[in-house]
Amino acid sequence: MNITQIYQQYPTSDDCLERLEQVRWGDTPKCAYCKSENVKERTKSDVRRKRWFCNTCRRSYSVTVNTIFHRTHLPLQKWFLAVSILINAKKSVSSHQLGRDLDIPVKTAHSLSQRIRKAMFGAQMPLLSGIVEMDETYVGGKPRKKGESKRGRGTKKMPVIGAVSRGGEVVAEPLTKSKVNSYELRGFVLRNVALQDTHLISDEYPGYRQMRMLCKEHSTINHQESYVNGDIHTNTIEGFWATVKRAHYGQHHHYSRKFAPLYIAESCYKYNNRNEINRKHGGQVFTNLLGDMVCTVL
Repeated sequence: MNITQIYQQYPTSDDCLERLEQVRWGDTPKCAYCKSENVKERTKSDVRRKRWFCNTCRRSYSVTVNTIFHRTHLPLQKWFLAVSILINAKKSVSSHQLGRDLDIPVKTAHSLSQRIRKAMFGAQMPLLSGIVEMDETYVGGKPRKKGESKRGRGTKKMPVIGAVSRGGEVVAEPLTKSKVNSYELRGFVLRNVALQDTHLISDEYPGYRQMRMLCKEHSTINHQESYVNGDIHTNTIEGFWATVKRAHYGQHHHYSRKFAPLYIAESCYKYNNRNEINRKHGGQVFTNLLGDMVCTVL
């Protein structure tokens, strides 16, 4: 869903509220505090936003209570526009650019985008299966002095572990407090891969040796000799790493290890919904993300 469609479908804040109510409650409004269905709509003229009243716990509330929209002073239409902009920006968007597009301060744009990324981070992911490619990459800026940082696994950059089901979805996690080793790789596979239904493909890094004991089948490719050996390659996950690094170098230029999981989750979310975004302008992706946002508590 692009920004033109946002203006057409949600011209006012009341329209945005009704959409959030439909996404969160469907046709049965509930209390945001006690989950009771014995509620009624408040109709006082001095109420700025549409609110509800619970006859069970005797509390007044709106649909944004206990969500990432709670206590926001920003018009909901700008929230919807921000969601649309982030979904359609394949290589992400900086806080400065988002602030210019929505006419809001940079700090507000940063807080807004991070909350949306948190909802992307919390989206549930199925276990990967089939032919799964696994690899790791390193994200960070170039060294200030020549020879200050080594390439590959000897670098001081932040490591990111990832795996992609060929033709399917991707999962990636940054290691913010440790280095790549067999222990971290094993834990990543156990969390994200359906072991009995997976043919895992990786390079010949020694940390992957124990994968043959975990997965149904494990194949390796020696990158010093070739990058493709029939169906044995890691080109799919390498293509995903390219989008991650383009977002880092081209848009954000830098992000701390503290917030790295949110930025990596954004790249994963867009990759996993790429077909819907490209073919149908992301209408269903927009709705699904709104659903994740009203289910996410700060």
